[in-house]
Amino acid sequence: MEQYLQVGILTSTHGVHGEVRVFPTTDDVKRFSKLKEVWLQEPSGEKILLHVKGVKYAKNLVILKFEGFDTIESIDRYRTCPLLVTRDNAVRLQKDEYYIADLIGMRVVDENETQVGELTQVLETGANDVYVIKKADGSELLLPAIRQCILKVDVEGSLMHVMIPEGL
Repeated sequence: MEQYLQVGILTSTHGVHGEVRVFPTTDDVKRFSKLKEVWLQEPSGEKILLHVKGVKYAKNLVILKFEGFDTIESIDRYRTCPLLVTRDNAVRLQKDEYYIADLIGMRVVDENETQVGELTQVLETGANDVYVIKKADGSELLLPAIRQCILKVDVEGSLMHVMIPEGL
């Protein structure tokens, strides 16, 4: 399981005092108001702990101010970098909810334990998520993330049991 979960991506600077625009990649955008710290992942993969000093909301973006970043130049080099939180600071999940990071790479089998493939992507469509499963022959199976299709998810074992409706 991933130790860090992505909550946003820095898109650009905002103003001249080191604020940044963040595109949220979390279902609960207002969660930024409660965050005291986040991890910024540099392109090299190294992570830097940042302390949140201010939060504002503008349209579909979050504007953040971090301690120690008071100019455009000090923060601009981190544009396009992801913002992460530890699992301790992640939004609590309800029953039958999962972090996308825990689903990616999961082995998928059908109700007869026959190998279906590997979950490679989660499409968030609004009505329900759709799981993209890469099959052994290289083709993709798009499976709706609904109770009738997703029988069991074992995050610890990285295994998903599914029922594939006829015609898919």
